[in-house]
Amino acid sequence: MRTDYDAVVVGSGPNGLAAAIMLARAGCSCVVLEAAGAIGGGTRSEELTLPGYLHDVCSAIHPMAVGSPYLRSLPLAQHGLEWIYPPAPLAHPFDDGGAAILERSVEATGKTLGPDAAAYAGMIQPLVDRWEKLFSDLLAPPHLYGHPFAMARMAPYAFRSAAGLARARFRGTRARGLFAGLAAHSVLPLESFMTAAFGLMFAISGHAVGWPLPRGGAQRIADAMASYLRSLGGEILTSRRVSSLEELPRARAVLLDVTPRQLLSIARDRLPSAYRSKLEQYRYGPGIFKTDYALDAPIPWNDAACARAGTVHVGGTLEEIAAAERGPASGAASGKPFVLVAQQSLFDSSRAPAGKHTAWAYCHVPNGSTVDMTVPIEAQIERFAPGFRERILARHVMGPQAIEAGNANYIGGDISGGSNDAAQFLTRPFPRLNPYSTPLPGVYLCSSSTPPGGGVHGMCGYHAARAVLRAELKRG
Repeated sequence: MRTDYDAVVVGSGPNGLAAAIMLARAGCSCVVLEAAGAIGGGTRSEELTLPGYLHDVCSAIHPMAVGSPYLRSLPLAQHGLEWIYPPAPLAHPFDDGGAAILERSVEATGKTLGPDAAAYAGMIQPLVDRWEKLFSDLLAPPHLYGHPFAMARMAPYAFRSAAGLARARFRGTRARGLFAGLAAHSVLPLESFMTAAFGLMFAISGHAVGWPLPRGGAQRIADAMASYLRSLGGEILTSRRVSSLEELPRARAVLLDVTPRQLLSIARDRLPSAYRSKLEQYRYGPGIFKTDYALDAPIPWNDAACARAGTVHVGGTLEEIAAAERGPASGAASGKPFVLVAQQSLFDSSRAPAGKHTAWAYCHVPNGSTVDMTVPIEAQIERFAPGFRERILARHVMGPQAIEAGNANYIGGDISGGSNDAAQFLTRPFPRLNPYSTPLPGVYLCSSSTPPGGGVHGMCGYHAARAVLRAELKRG
């Protein structure tokens, strides 16, 4: 490692790598320091259960990656990244044995929604038609919004609760349940303000760009980004845990892919008291409890159409999902959780030995919870796929403490980099004209604790690097 650089990036998650790539493309010398022995942060894959069964440690399905204005601009296919698109992005089964299917076509989706086909199309199709403008703004800090007319089309639906919008817009169980599952990605009670925006964004992405998975595991995203960065002259060093800013090589700019809690620790007493106080008030959201399965056959869904989807939302009706999501935010684990299931091996044979399969599942739990959710998760899957338990060869479980131990950014199992409540989401870590800068000269945040928040899209790193180039390195 050199002793001086234009920029040092701490953390090799998608945002850290995105920031480093942006800087290297501008001609800056940069190095990425990663505490773990392998790069990737939330985009890692390992054999967690049995030999030959490849599991995604955190992220698995990536609509935001293929919808990201920045990641789409990078030549990642030339560096080994291949996307697989399941025939349907999402399935949502119900107790009557049928399922709502989010297809790439809005019209085809409507055919699974009973009486709400027209209401769904009337709301979603105009937004899908404007998806590039919407994503450009939704994946940017608010002061950089550049498409007011597209945003105005979405605003009447977005600025309300998901539960309220679903009940006002739809009459039937299937459309309401489908939208509830989409909105539950907010990791908030569905009665919360602006949870509808999350449901809309995930629905739009399913129709506009799909919900793909990387061939060979989520690790391939990080590997492709790292390969491209190295081709630009950037360096990456693993097993380099940073506990203070003084440990870093000399640099004109430091970009930290960490959350406010780690920034407080790394900066120690160098931060002004007012800024420290604001960071100490930063709120983390519910955690996750995750299970990975080695299976001797695919999940036996009651509705065979669920096997066409890479992702299955398991939770039933709007009312059930809303009840499940209230608990984690108030400190109580749900006995009937909303479960997100990915079945990558149906579409990617590299994930399991011939004839065998994997499954990936998680539910939301209170931050730092120690409750074992294995039985409730499996009961929910079994509810819509009788015989699932008999197909389990091995399982690997991770509660919030294990999640955080594997990735220090996931405080209490919070994989979103902080609570997504409306008061914090748009202005994270707290209201500032430049949310990426800190009071320390040349020190910036580039994690999901800055706009636009969680997800594998690299946009936090991109916007932070742009701020660095303008203010510190005087380029771009």
